[in-house]
Amino acid sequence: MARTEYYDDPNAPEPNSMVVAASAVVTDDDGRILLQRRRDNDLWALPGGGMDLGDSLPGAAVREVKEETGLDVQITGLVGTYTDPRHIIEYSGGEVRRQFNVCFTARVTGGALTVSEESTEIRFVAPDELDAMPMHHTQRLRLRHFAEGRDRPYLG
Repeated sequence: MARTEYYDDPNAPEPNSMVVAASAVVTDDDGRILLQRRRDNDLWALPGGGMDLGDSLPGAAVREVKEETGLDVQITGLVGTYTDPRHIIEYSGGEVRRQFNVCFTARVTGGALTVSEESTEIRFVAPDELDAMPMHHTQRLRLRHFAEGRDRPYLG
């Protein structure tokens, strides 16, 4: 299924759903950040996805990281909340969503890097490599907030 992201675009389709989602900035011992290249839009992104009815929000982030990367993680903090109504995501199956995303920080506790059906590549990336990687600016915003080492999470 293809995915198109719109931001502040008057031609974006009208949303027909609201999805609560969690993502995680997972770092390794060298300070590199775990990213996946999404199969649906070929852009690099943090692992994450929609919360299931039986999930807690941190639990959703842990589950999504495992499903998308093969790694077990422990949540260590909160980067922020991302609820901008100008960000619209359209899927080829007809869903057009607004997304309420809570982005956590996490550390690896086990598992092995594994490419999932949602990605074409997974790897840890040095912070100085991020600017050269194709990704949606909403992902860059979360990464920037993480890199700032804020005392308080971003609320937006």
